Amino acid sequence: MTIHVRFFASLREQTGIDSKMVDADGLHSIRDLWFALTDEPLDETTLVAVNKTYAGPDHTITDGDEVAFFPPITGG
Repeated sequence: MTIHVRFFASLREQTGIDSKMVDADGLHSIRDLWFALTDEPLDETTLVAVNKTYAGPDHTITDGDEVAFFPPITGG
């Protein structure tokens, strides 16, 4: 199973990953994917989109999905 993963803004800087194809065999959820790519716990305020639709950390991933991670939105 192959997943296209993208990191944006500060998460791209933190992980050093802009865009990557990931062999996700054995991974079932967004949370599993995150732990396979980073040594950090998944911050519950991190925004995640699967195929351009927001999803939670327990969302099931499937072959061919595009998963995008965004830092929390801040500003004032």
